[in-house]
Amino acid sequence: MVSENPFSSSKRSPSPKFSNSFTNRIFSDVAGDITIVVDGDSFLLHKFPLVSRSGKIRKMVADAKDSNVSKMELENFPGGSHTFELAMKFCYSMNFEITPANLAPLRCAAEYLEMTEDYRDENLIERTEVYLNDIVLQSLEKSVEVLSTCEMLPSIAEEVGIPSRCIDAIAINACKEQLVSGLSRLDCDAESTELKSGCIEWWIEDLSVLKIDYYERVICAMCKVGVRSDSIIASLMHYAQTSLKGIGKYQIWNPSKVKQSPSMAENDQCSIMATLVSLLPAEKSSSIPLSFLFGMLRMSIMLDATIACRLELERRIAFRLEMVSLDDLLIPSVRSGDSLFDVDTVHRILVNFLQRIEEENVDCGYESDGLGSSGYGSLLKVGRLIDAYLAEIAPDPYLSLQKFIAMIEILPDYARVIDDGLYRAIDIYLKAHAILSEHESKKLCKFIDCQKLSQEASNHAAQNDRLPVQMTVRVLYFEQLRLKNAISGNSGDGFLSQRISSGVPSAVMSPRDNYASLRRENRELKLEISRMRVRLSELEKEQMYMKQGMIDKSGNGKTFLTSLSKGIGRIGIFSSPTGGRRQKSSRKYRGSEGKPGRNRRSFVS
Repeated sequence: MVSENPFSSSKRSPSPKFSNSFTNRIFSDVAGDITIVVDGDSFLLHKFPLVSRSGKIRKMVADAKDSNVSKMELENFPGGSHTFELAMKFCYSMNFEITPANLAPLRCAAEYLEMTEDYRDENLIERTEVYLNDIVLQSLEKSVEVLSTCEMLPSIAEEVGIPSRCIDAIAINACKEQLVSGLSRLDCDAESTELKSGCIEWWIEDLSVLKIDYYERVICAMCKVGVRSDSIIASLMHYAQTSLKGIGKYQIWNPSKVKQSPSMAENDQCSIMATLVSLLPAEKSSSIPLSFLFGMLRMSIMLDATIACRLELERRIAFRLEMVSLDDLLIPSVRSGDSLFDVDTVHRILVNFLQRIEEENVDCGYESDGLGSSGYGSLLKVGRLIDAYLAEIAPDPYLSLQKFIAMIEILPDYARVIDDGLYRAIDIYLKAHAILSEHESKKLCKFIDCQKLSQEASNHAAQNDRLPVQMTVRVLYFEQLRLKNAISGNSGDGFLSQRISSGVPSAVMSPRDNYASLRRENRELKLEISRMRVRLSELEKEQMYMKQGMIDKSGNGKTFLTSLSKGIGRIGIFSSPTGGRRQKSSRKYRGSEGKPGRNRRSFVS
């Protein structure tokens, strides 16, 4: 703080001294002729120094019925008795120090006492204005300190414009600090990480001392002058962590820890929560940490904040749901008698996410990238995330079947390429809820697509006695088809030919489902073609080695190659899809040794 001693009288008289009495503060040198009471404290003063500088006291003395009035009271004096004492020192031309801590009360007291230039040159209003403009408003730190003192003053502080001028000064100085910080970062070498980390705005911590009303006005002013959004987000996070106890990621599982905030009422915290959420930058800004958003969401649930506040946080989280971790979704439920986890909140977040995907697909259209774009990749990530979430909440004995099913069926079919995660979650739920009826088990297991189970999951399901009989039979049936296709040489990873020939994708699937199914089948076909290429390459290498070996040993490799061609012609990979013309194929191969192999390689490519 800058120390100032601007109140030295040019005609220095013997300096009177205040007594240390709590109830009566009088000048000991000369007997006073008027007593002024402020906030219960009495000051024995002299009329002449007061009326020569204060218009209010002059009017009060002039308006008094008794010209010999010796006592008067000043009600609602800004800053209290301590500030009044400083103002009286100024009237007596006594030296004292103006600081950012007492500037706002002194300026308001001068306005209250009408200490203008009409009564004396360089009166208290003028002296405080000079200090405010020349010292305080040039410094961000001092502006914040003065602004914080205005919170305890009556509306007179707004009338003289101290808060608005301090807020504008804070925003402008923060913008200047941003430019200086940017230049400092440019000067930093690539290796000087410590210097770069020290370039973070220092004013972020200073703003946390402000009450929420002034803080909101400061942030809005910063947005107008162009302060970076990442700096504003950092300030919002610091303010939330300072004002809302328990905002940390793992510190609010116990609601009692939040409600026992030592210095703030619950309604004040709700007001702070709503204000901070309203101050967050646009949702497209990815610089807001998801852990902070989830911390705010959990805090809003604990405090029972407004519905609008909670929905806004859920919408912001849904915008980046594919980046969320499983631990973030495990939001505890605060309602007694309900499930251990807040499934309803996660359900609403998922609904918002699917609406966002829907809007993106409508904008780009199905004929363009559509679901093949990043939106479809995000959907697949969320599908795996929700399956993992279902597996985590499945052991909850209080989780109703209705909520569990609602979380399963909200995701479209094309969000899961493989149903192993869903099968695992359902199996855990069946194990933890053994009292489910046969009908309820069937209702739950119908969401599992047996054709989308891996070999390992199918083997487990075939021996799982918790599943309904119909489910087990269905798994065994598709396992038999898988085995049959593997024996016949077709792909055993799926049932593409059966599903396509049955007309299911085009008959009952929506355009979105049909498109996703075709993309999945296309990927599986490409994988099978790659496998065929590998097998073909291995057979060609083996043929070349065996031919070279027989020539070296007997010099007669033609007979052996002819017999080898017969064997290769019988292998299923070179046979027709129907498998009925193998002998004809081998005769063609025997008629011209090298050409069919090259033709097949061209077809596979």
